[in-house]
Amino acid sequence: MKILIAIAFLGVLAALGTALIFMMKGDAEGTPKTSRMMRALAFRVGISIVLFLCILVSWKMGWVQPTGIPILPAA
Repeated sequence: MKILIAIAFLGVLAALGTALIFMMKGDAEGTPKTSRMMRALAFRVGISIVLFLCILVSWKMGWVQPTGIPILPAA
């Protein structure tokens, strides 16, 4: 599951990079650059939602454990 999460995170970063490239230089075919940029950003949002749901399900199933900062009792 950790590998799947890492791959999805890399996919999010790749979609962001692709949207940046489309925003900066546009498209050679003459199509508006906003349509390809919007598609890349929509893909990123979709991957992010799937990634969040995978993490939530993995946590509920016990496949991943939270390792955050322990909560200290109030003094």
